[in-house]
Amino acid sequence: MYELSSYHVLLAALGVAIILAYWLPRFFSGREPAASALLIGLGWLIFGWIPGMPEALSPISAPKPWEILSELCVIVGLFGVGLRIDRLFSLKQWGPTIGLLAVGMPLTILGVAALGWQLAGMTLAGALLLGSVLAPTDPVLAGDVQVGRPTEGGEHPVRFTLTTEAGLNDGLAFPFVHLSLAVAAAATLTPDLFGTWAARDLAYRVVVGAACGVAIGWLLGKVLFEIPRENALAETEAGVFALAGVFVAYGVTELAEGYGFIAAFVAGVTLRRSESDHAFHVRLHDFSETIEHALTAILLIGLGAAMPELLSRLDLTGALIGLALILVIRPAAGLLSVAGSPLRGRERLVVAFYGVRGVGSIYYLSYAGSHMELTNEAQLWAIAAFTILVSTVLHGFSAALAVERATGETQAG
Repeated sequence: MYELSSYHVLLAALGVAIILAYWLPRFFSGREPAASALLIGLGWLIFGWIPGMPEALSPISAPKPWEILSELCVIVGLFGVGLRIDRLFSLKQWGPTIGLLAVGMPLTILGVAALGWQLAGMTLAGALLLGSVLAPTDPVLAGDVQVGRPTEGGEHPVRFTLTTEAGLNDGLAFPFVHLSLAVAAAATLTPDLFGTWAARDLAYRVVVGAACGVAIGWLLGKVLFEIPRENALAETEAGVFALAGVFVAYGVTELAEGYGFIAAFVAGVTLRRSESDHAFHVRLHDFSETIEHALTAILLIGLGAAMPELLSRLDLTGALIGLALILVIRPAAGLLSVAGSPLRGRERLVVAFYGVRGVGSIYYLSYAGSHMELTNEAQLWAIAAFTILVSTVLHGFSAALAVERATGETQAG
């Protein structure tokens, strides 16, 4: 007897949404399509109207699945980003990145938190959490502005800066998320709480994350290329090693109470230094990128399906905070961060403006929601979802052309 299975309909609709998101832009542009906004939009269009679906998928009611899926997206993406970096360049080349991390990200957190506290009426902890969630740029959705695949080159200072910023600031946002949760638990910010946070969450966990990344990346290089030298694992087609490697780096670092996001990126960068001209690096990168794209597509379609529920809590103030972040706070903080750097005028503008928000923000907010009862949770998700939507549309459809012009590249459009 013929039976219409809702599960099979769901799978078919999911597949159709992904195909359309990558296929439709090919009618309008020869550039690699920025599918992120279309994935969200198609998820909204196909699933958002189904009674009960937005509520059932909402990360407000079920944050844990969102935390796990977005966590996997980010760590695989960070490892792949690390593998892309062919040359580490000099300290001078890292100057803009250091500025964006040390100056731009704290300023962004403070700017968004101030708006959340003063305009949206959030608690101090909620406003700080909002700033921390929205501050990091995304290593997963920003492919159009990053350096090329391993051994391809194309590491213009603009691309190098945006790539390394996205690779590191996901991990560096974690201390501020921990601070906001600690403030929420204590209901105040005291000198003792701040001191404990600075020593444990800011200093120890960052250092452990970087150290574990270096050590595990070095060890992975030995296993791949040197032991056994006469029958090296790199001579096989085992691209799944990329997934295994990032799981080891992330899991071990988290067990050591370090930041696994930092370790995932640093492990990729360190592994890339082993036999740097070997073709196996391309295989590792391509495998990790395939996994990343698959996980991200599912996540963004789910976000689109949940949009009616999430945006039902959005008010004008929340929308203005999201727009202020994208159009004012990030560009201003970015320009201040790269002032005095070797980047030229248009290059500075591109670096300052193209801070894509996406999967990292989903992870941090779902992480917070699964670890604590949040006072402003619906409001936080409404602002975050709106900001991600605007960012994927505004940045996604303009980034490739803007970066090409800033770097002097050309591509048929």
